[in-house]
Amino acid sequence: MTIAGPSAGSATREGSNTASGAGNRGIADRAPRRPVSPERIAAGLTLIALVVLGILAVNEVGISIPAMVQSWGNAENFMARVGSLSFPEFGDLVWLIALTVGLVLVGTLLAAVLSVPIAYLAASNTTPGTGWRAAARFVGVLTRALPDVVLAMAFVLMFSLGTLPGILAIGIHSIGMISKMFADAIEQIDEGPRLAIRAAGGSRMQEFVAGILPQVLPSWVATVLHRNDINLRGSVVLGYVGVAGLGLEMSYAFKALNYGKGLGIALVIFVLCIVMEIVSSMVRGAMLGNRKHTRSWIDRIIHPRLRDADAVAPVPARPAWAASPQTAVRRPWTAERARNTAGMVVAVLVIVGSVVVSQITWMDLFTFWAKLPDVAARFWPPSFGSYDASAMLLAMRDTVAIALAATVLTLLPSLLLGSLAARNVAPSSGIRGAARLLLVGIRGIPELILAIVLVVITGLGAQAGVIALAIGGIGLLGKLIADSFEEVDGGPERALRAVGATRLQTYASATVPQGMQALIGHSFYMLDTNIRAATILGIVGGGGVGYYLLNASQGSRYETVTAIVLMILVTVLVVEGLAMWMRKVFR
Repeated sequence: MTIAGPSAGSATREGSNTASGAGNRGIADRAPRRPVSPERIAAGLTLIALVVLGILAVNEVGISIPAMVQSWGNAENFMARVGSLSFPEFGDLVWLIALTVGLVLVGTLLAAVLSVPIAYLAASNTTPGTGWRAAARFVGVLTRALPDVVLAMAFVLMFSLGTLPGILAIGIHSIGMISKMFADAIEQIDEGPRLAIRAAGGSRMQEFVAGILPQVLPSWVATVLHRNDINLRGSVVLGYVGVAGLGLEMSYAFKALNYGKGLGIALVIFVLCIVMEIVSSMVRGAMLGNRKHTRSWIDRIIHPRLRDADAVAPVPARPAWAASPQTAVRRPWTAERARNTAGMVVAVLVIVGSVVVSQITWMDLFTFWAKLPDVAARFWPPSFGSYDASAMLLAMRDTVAIALAATVLTLLPSLLLGSLAARNVAPSSGIRGAARLLLVGIRGIPELILAIVLVVITGLGAQAGVIALAIGGIGLLGKLIADSFEEVDGGPERALRAVGATRLQTYASATVPQGMQALIGHSFYMLDTNIRAATILGIVGGGGVGYYLLNASQGSRYETVTAIVLMILVTVLVVEGLAMWMRKVFR
């Protein structure tokens, strides 16, 4: 009876649950379905329209694999002219690498510092008011819309050649992305600690330092390191407008038709990007502790014993030195404390060394004010000058078409590679590691260098720009998709696997639906990025409005440069508005 009692009770409960479930299903079947809102229908139709426009843009560009194969003779002739790769003298090469890394680090750190107050004002849960939030968001969009190469042009006029124009251009342009990511991280914090500090009478600064910063610091570190990698690849373009470093040396080599040296420097930049990815992973591991805080294949190599982010870590015992304030003052030098201190010292030395290597003429920051009115007069008022307005609008339309075509071509390969690189989707760790390795390798190739090679093969025109952007976008969008899929709620996936669903069914029914909002947001971010990148690739013959931007800058017609930048700004604002609307509708 002791055994039968629970069994009977269990059977009774199961019968009740079954009946209840059947009743609930009957009610659910009889309940009318909630109609789809007109706004959601409009958003869906807009997405479809954008995809169709992208497909039409791909068709208009006329990408033809057979034609590219037939034009392979151009590449053979080019490689014959190149001969063997050559490099600068060893000492000069080391100096150029140090100079490039130094100005990129200083520019990224400048952006990180300036982004903190902007992000604080832009976050919905910390902003003093809607006006402050709108202004901060506009500053972020404006700095993202201003191409760093255009900023570098203006700063070269103010400060002459050197590293300072590059540092300021990288810093100001990076504020757009970093401040947006910082603000998003602030909006996702647990409000408990901040509200507790406020209830205890703490100031806004105390709320930020003790209640917000500890929660967002890991995300901020990852954002700054990711932006630093992007800036390293982007520094290649700045060399074409006079910013010192590897990019300037490469531009000199190509202009002198010394293709062997130009491609040799391009190879150095590629290796440097891979090394920077490894160093970034090591820094994340040192700063963020014993969790698998990143999803990079490099983290699996450098930190193979790290626990998964969702693993339950044991609560560490309270150390003896923390028993009282008196003992805390005399904290012992353990191995962990020594490592952390050494890491902080190294970080400070790297920052100081970057500033020293950059050879900043600090007096220029005080004397350029006298040149500011003259420089502003060159850029304002905007004017198309000798160009016809309809031709400029058509060129801007071509740039948007290039960006749309590249984004459409990027979507499927990125979704495939990103899915295989996600821990909860990949069939095995080997496939996941290979996918991550491929994504890192693709991200390491600057789009400008890829466009130069493709222009040699396919000739001048939009085809080279579209292919370069599509290939380069796979590395970025694939990584974003992989990270988003790994961060979905694992409950629905486990539930489907428990009832016998296959890996593909779990992926289609649980992973993709949960990651759809992030996928839409990342796709619009990719389109936003491609619009600006398409403008830059026009400098090397990739088509679009970049051709006019190059001619205007070389002819010192800076009022035309301003007009082109304003067209880019309006376009980016439209894309940003669409992205915000889509994220809200499909939330």
